[in-house]
Amino acid sequence: MNSQLSSFTRRLALSAVGAAAFALAAPAMAQANKTVVGVAIPSATHGFTGGIVYWANQAKKDLEKAHPGLQVIVKTAGGAPEQANQLQDLVTVNKINALVIFPFESAALTKPVAQVKAKGVYVTVVDRGLTDTSAQDAYVAGDNTAFGKIPAEYIAKALGGKGNVVAMRGIATTLDNERMDAFNSVLKNHPGIKLLDAKYANWNRDDAFKVMQDYLTRFPQIDAVWAADDDMAVGVLKAIEQAKRKDIKLVFGGAGAKGMIKTLMDGSNPLIQANVSYSPKFIYDSIKLTAEARIKGEKLPANTIIPSVLITKETAKDFYFPDSPF
Repeated sequence: MNSQLSSFTRRLALSAVGAAAFALAAPAMAQANKTVVGVAIPSATHGFTGGIVYWANQAKKDLEKAHPGLQVIVKTAGGAPEQANQLQDLVTVNKINALVIFPFESAALTKPVAQVKAKGVYVTVVDRGLTDTSAQDAYVAGDNTAFGKIPAEYIAKALGGKGNVVAMRGIATTLDNERMDAFNSVLKNHPGIKLLDAKYANWNRDDAFKVMQDYLTRFPQIDAVWAADDDMAVGVLKAIEQAKRKDIKLVFGGAGAKGMIKTLMDGSNPLIQANVSYSPKFIYDSIKLTAEARIKGEKLPANTIIPSVLITKETAKDFYFPDSPF
């Protein structure tokens, strides 16, 4: 009897030990099965990056609600060194198994991102590419060729294939070159349209105001303006208004800033007739694509280009996000 009792006690004790071991292992198993996505983005230093921060946090909110096993950790950085340090924290402290990064700078972040990838983290790079693409698993960006092509096609049609155009470029980058090259490639098919000048205005409304003042002084007849960013378009409109010029028929901005989209929706300025999309919402799409692929154990295509499309008064409501800072 005592032997039977002793055997039963031992079995009970072993069961208890097994249950305790399972209980201790359960959190580790849960963590191993959990998708933890780190999101590293620049701080909201101007309108576009303000939109990036807004949409990243919106993605966190929506995705964590839709997928209870998912955790999204958003980090913002004021410079490349800070962002590099954040990557280390995301790996060692937060134990991420996927990273979505909008690099503050391309060259400075390439090695830190490569180190993250080497630790088995799935890496999606957004918009600003790295100098070595082997440091990433996937790349997501807007369509900069369409961003330049669509305004040129719209302007050419609006002017009936004939007229004088001036352009405002952003900052001397490969991204800006893609846009300008696409714009010029369309105008080559319309010999009746003359591009009088294309100067850099740094995606800045004050700089654009000064460049437009120069254009207005130098050129007595301007039919249309391409300002390759909505902030620059604001500066252009201010310069035209101050000069009281009536020859300009069209100002085409870009990226779908909410103020410009509202103007388009309301029809409150006859010079604003269309826009082209390049919304900071692509960070939302990038996080969503990455998170949902990793939940399923899948990979993204090596390159995903988010289309840039023409925005008209009729479609503007679909691109109006009043709560976004951009």
